[in-house]
Amino acid sequence: MSDVSAVIAQAWAQMSGWEVAAVILAIAYLLLAVRQNSLCWYCAFASTAIYTALFWDVQLLMESALNVYYMAMAIYGWWQWRHGGQQDSPLPVRRWGIKQHSLTFAAIAAITLVSGTLLSRYTEAAWPYVDSFTTWASVITTFMVARKILENWLYWMVINSTSIFLFIDRGLYLTALLLVSYLIISIFGLINWQKDYRRQYRQQPAYG
Repeated sequence: MSDVSAVIAQAWAQMSGWEVAAVILAIAYLLLAVRQNSLCWYCAFASTAIYTALFWDVQLLMESALNVYYMAMAIYGWWQWRHGGQQDSPLPVRRWGIKQHSLTFAAIAAITLVSGTLLSRYTEAAWPYVDSFTTWASVITTFMVARKILENWLYWMVINSTSIFLFIDRGLYLTALLLVSYLIISIFGLINWQKDYRRQYRQQPAYG
């Protein structure tokens, strides 16, 4: 246990001021998202902008490109949350039916299979299929957050749990610890959004 603590302390000491800022903003984004506060998207945009530059600087080009996508989704999510409801009203919490989730599962599985196969054949990537799953599932789930789909929190629980295993295996203990906090926050997000959904749509069917 002391060895793990020492590794975490060393990793923390090596973090740049920009990386610390990005982490703080990412946590702020989640906490505000739990409360359905559209200010969360400002935090998301700032955090992902920092990560875009940080990943590019260390030549993690795909991670940098992924964060460019997250920046675009921050703008889209802000607009949707404020104007995506009926008659330009704030977007309410909604649910997907079995059909939508089935198509989503199929899409994630298909893209993961293709991406994982390419990574395993042409690169030395660690855990290519697991890495592909967490990446593509995160891309799709971010869109679900922007559309205020209730079940996004369940998706994040699976993604974060898988990512924790991945980062521990790679020795990224500080990042794994950060995702433990994400996992806990996701539980509260599901509870709060579900309460709001039941209040607004108690007698209405799930949206398609």
